[in-house]
Amino acid sequence: MQPNSPDQPPPLLELRDVRVSYGAIDAVNGVSLRVRAGEIVTLIGANGAGKTTLLRTISALLKPRGGEILYDGKSITGLPPHEIVRRGLCHVPEGRMVFANLTVEENLRMGAYLQTDRGVIERELEFVFATFPRLKERLPQLAGTLSGGEQQMLAIGRALMSRPRFLMLDEPSLGIAPLLVKSIFEKVVEINRQHGITILLVEQNANLALEVARYGYVLETGKVTLEDESPKLRANPEVRAAYLGG
Repeated sequence: MQPNSPDQPPPLLELRDVRVSYGAIDAVNGVSLRVRAGEIVTLIGANGAGKTTLLRTISALLKPRGGEILYDGKSITGLPPHEIVRRGLCHVPEGRMVFANLTVEENLRMGAYLQTDRGVIERELEFVFATFPRLKERLPQLAGTLSGGEQQMLAIGRALMSRPRFLMLDEPSLGIAPLLVKSIFEKVVEINRQHGITILLVEQNANLALEVARYGYVLETGKVTLEDESPKLRANPEVRAAYLGG
């Protein structure tokens, strides 16, 4: 695990020996990881490795069987999901989960449900439109009629409306046309670098994920089997053979 050296800040998110089960089946088995403020960290692994389960556990949609989750130095283990969001940690789920029968604008405003200051909400809308101009063009359109790439923009935009410090993205390239995938990842980097939002990225496309992330963890059958700085993981023969096409 990334060392806590004196010249580096403490992690914004830290998992310590987190374990999650579905009945008698261990889906996550003793995972420890750290994400420092301002970083993009990626979690790669095959389908069924436990990546989505881990994100759902961090955002309190699942309850861990053991271990501890710390955010900004404080335990958030056992807190309800809305309190996790209130603390600035937001989750963009796999499959996007936009409200298909609501308009783009209604979806975006749903993301600001904890915000009571109308001026702040309008400023956040402008931030989203600056990041994803296409959403402004689609404001009155029903979300269910958008393309896969546009729905992904909407899902990320909706998360940004909550003014997160920390964003978890689960498979943002899933089901998106290849031309739009590159654009989505460019926006992910922009959100991180220009706005200082820390990102934990789960992504099947390991090449892209390791290209944008500073550090990576490899998850296999619920355990971290390898971790390193992204360039070193990309050069690792085992990682290349298993996830990068040889």
